[in-house]
Amino acid sequence: MTKAETIAIRACTRLEEYDRCVELQRLVWGFADVELVPKDVIVVAGSTGGQVFGAFNGSEMVGFLLSFPGYRDGRSYIHSHMLAVLPEYRDAGVGRRLKLEQRADALARGLELVEWTFDPLELKNAYFNIERLGAIVRRYIVNKYGRTTSPLHGGLPTDRLVAEWWLKTPRVEGVVKGGAVAHAPGSRRISVPAAVAQLKSNDRATAERVQTDVREQFQKSFAEGYAVTGFEASEESGTYLLEPVPAGIPR
Repeated sequence: MTKAETIAIRACTRLEEYDRCVELQRLVWGFADVELVPKDVIVVAGSTGGQVFGAFNGSEMVGFLLSFPGYRDGRSYIHSHMLAVLPEYRDAGVGRRLKLEQRADALARGLELVEWTFDPLELKNAYFNIERLGAIVRRYIVNKYGRTTSPLHGGLPTDRLVAEWWLKTPRVEGVVKGGAVAHAPGSRRISVPAAVAQLKSNDRATAERVQTDVREQFQKSFAEGYAVTGFEASEESGTYLLEPVPAGIPR
């Protein structure tokens, strides 16, 4: 039996499971206590229309997902706030299984959209969100959370892309069934050097210049009506592929 096959995904219901959600934030992201989402907020989220799912290897919770109910422009949706998986389980498909459980739960409620934010400089997350889940992106938020204590952020502004996961579209349904995202020919491209992860740790000034350049490219493209619909990864860089918002995606 593979590591992935030993993992069970289910809703968290016990206080010690909510405590573990807090502990996983420390283990995965290295947040200071003041920046942790506390247990009482997680409990409330799970009992008022949010989602709190855990990934369990036997009795050990090795990952979790936290979401809140959202409403904007006349539409109810799910805002996915946190997805954390212990490093030793990240290549076992645990994150994707948590997201698929989230999708199934949202569809059962009659919802069609899940949104979340992610750092445009975190290339593995970008690949996962766009290519493995089928999300699109057409919004950029500058310094959404302010500067944090997490070493993953490297002291940079917490710029974020907003992932839109339109659950019933052929694009997402195809990816969920194991298909690949179709890349539009002639896509606009925004590349991020893979070395930016190291630059966050040892050359913050250069990392911030990279971030500013990427920010300006996204802001210009989104203002011109483009959306991210694909992502290509290589050893040297990650490249976002943009095209006009595809047909079938609500405006």
